Amino acid sequence: MCQENSGGCNRSKAWWYNNFSPTAYKTLFNPSSSQAREFIPNQLPTRSVPLLSDRHIDYTPLEQLLAQQDFQAADRMTLQKMCELAGPDAVQRKWLYFTEVENFPITDLQTINTLWLLHSEGKFGFSVQREIWLSSGKNWDRFWLKIGWKTGNTWTRYPNEFTWDLSAPKGHIPLSNQLRGVRVIAALLNHPAWSSSPSGG
Repeated sequence: MCQENSGGCNRSKAWWYNNFSPTAYKTLFNPSSSQAREFIPNQLPTRSVPLLSDRHIDYTPLEQLLAQQDFQAADRMTLQKMCELAGPDAVQRKWLYFTEVENFPITDLQTINTLWLLHSEGKFGFSVQREIWLSSGKNWDRFWLKIGWKTGNTWTRYPNEFTWDLSAPKGHIPLSNQLRGVRVIAALLNHPAWSSSPSGG
């Protein structure tokens, strides 16, 4: 069994993520067979995504919420973890400046994004939003409509008008400071994390 945080263990986990679909992961790690329940923990990585961080952030709470498909709580936890990444001032104010997002480590954004991808069957995550934004010609109005943040000229109201399950439009969440204009999400979607493997393609 690989040791948590060892290089070999992380490479092993990355291999499993890159070679198995999110649906396969859910099936494997929630098996109904008693034999599978005994076999899998000893033969496969203990978690489906290596929770890597260049700033010693613990992403376990986010992983747990996403595994439970509690997407609304996971969205709030995502913002909390990004504020932790930004530093004590952001933690206190509970929102982000775009300049803080620009300085986020690639590793951490990829960890957050990969967790969202895995537990939404590839439907949610920053890299998904980036693909939709690029396919919209970087036109924000088209982008908002495609991901369900606007209907016509009306903004979707937080939290009750958002859809917190897999029936939501592709790219609907995470919200990434949705109420504070385009600068934060623009910084996220332009981040170099998405031109580096594994999350951004």
